[in-house]
Amino acid sequence: MLQEFYRAYIGCLNRQDWDELGRYVADDVKHNGRPFGLSGYRSMLIKDFEDIPDLHFVIDRLVSEAPLIAARLLFDCFPKGRFLGLNINGRRISFAENVFYEVKGGKIVDVFSVIDKTAIENQIA
Repeated sequence: MLQEFYRAYIGCLNRQDWDELGRYVADDVKHNGRPFGLSGYRSMLIKDFEDIPDLHFVIDRLVSEAPLIAARLLFDCFPKGRFLGLNINGRRISFAENVFYEVKGGKIVDVFSVIDKTAIENQIA
């Protein structure tokens, strides 16, 4: 059940269906310990897609045990300018994100995310 929920959430992100994001994400969601709220979370995602127009979330690994979801996401994209403080400037990069979610009341309430910045640094060196 949680895996189906998560796949639908990732589909929502890939469609950039921001009006539906509230179906998956709680109003008081936190991201890496910071209280973002749904509007802040939505703004973060919108900026990600502005900075990386071809952004697409691909699930590589997915494990769930209520109330937690763990995923390894893969990305292969062309960020326009700076990404994670690095000058990418339209070059192609591939990287992974390891992310943990807590789901309560049918919505994501907490997100802990780590992007493999070293992989990106190695590609642009």
